[in-house]
Amino acid sequence: MTLADEGFLELAPLRLEYRMIGPRPDAAPTIVMLHEGLGSVGLWGAFPEALAAATGAGVFVYSRTNYGRSSPGKLPRTVNFMHEEALDVLPRVLAAIGFERGILLGHSDGASIATIYAGSVQDHRVRGLVLMAPHFFTEDMGLAQIRRTNEDYQSGDLREKLKRWHADVDSAYQSWSGPWLAPEFHAWDITETLGYIRVPILIIQGADDQYGTLKQIEVAQQECYCPVEAAILPGVRHSPHRDAPALTRDAAAAFINRLLRDHHEGDRIVDSGVAV
Repeated sequence: MTLADEGFLELAPLRLEYRMIGPRPDAAPTIVMLHEGLGSVGLWGAFPEALAAATGAGVFVYSRTNYGRSSPGKLPRTVNFMHEEALDVLPRVLAAIGFERGILLGHSDGASIATIYAGSVQDHRVRGLVLMAPHFFTEDMGLAQIRRTNEDYQSGDLREKLKRWHADVDSAYQSWSGPWLAPEFHAWDITETLGYIRVPILIIQGADDQYGTLKQIEVAQQECYCPVEAAILPGVRHSPHRDAPALTRDAAAAFINRLLRDHHEGDRIVDSGVAV
């Protein structure tokens, strides 16, 4: 298909909203961005444009079913919804856009989806992962924060804030909160998947992330056989690209440029262990 600057991917029965910034996949590497649990194309803000400008790569962003202006999907979602997105939907998205070479960049749930894909599918087109505030396992503090977020959605102003970004805000919210608040989700854990990833990883995490601790980074460094670099941003919470857009852009772009622009895909990346 010919990718317009924005539109919909028709992946029957799915209809997924998307934006494409910069060169198309047949002309340059592509950064495919996977949004957070309550995210959408629009909620990325200006970050895709900033990343395209800093890397020279094309940037493709899309909204999953029930999010943004994408088609509705089946509810309730199961606790395996991230595996379903990674193994059933993402391969179809990559095929539809003509993905040839590039990076998967995910935030929160999107970072977990990217992790599952890279650890489950041998896809030599994917040269690296940028994982912002990823979840590899559940933590009690993160689940407690989700319960507080649920209270804000039910009786606070969160629902009104999210209505701007989603055609059906309740479906978007239920797609995220339903699985995460299910009792069986306490046992959710994808750390084993990390051991099967064979491309370099950059993890960007806020030092004050309210949904996850730095144990997520520690587990990745322990489980992965691939290079893992960590950028820990001081004073930043769960959304680095919104809380510290310039720092996040610079950290991601430096990593991506080493892999794509400079053609050093096989080099080992040394973890500095310092906050950026």
